[in-house]
Amino acid sequence: MNDKVPDATSGIATPLSLQVKELRRGAGLTQAQMAKRTGVGLRFVRDLEQGKPSVRVDKVNQVLALFGYHVEAAKDHETSA
Repeated sequence: MNDKVPDATSGIATPLSLQVKELRRGAGLTQAQMAKRTGVGLRFVRDLEQGKPSVRVDKVNQVLALFGYHVEAAKDHETSA
């Protein structure tokens, strides 16, 4: 049994990280191949797929562009009281 508790920097799988991993695997790419094709480092790809909370959005979009996706900020709808 693994009793190690992850620290705040270890990353937690997120819907985005899981989606990226699924897209990569669906394309038959290794992490290294995806890093090379998208122009980001292998460490970044690993951090992204592991859900590291401090990845750069511009680099995330570099990776997602390979699959025809991107992320963007959207303003929440305000509710009136």
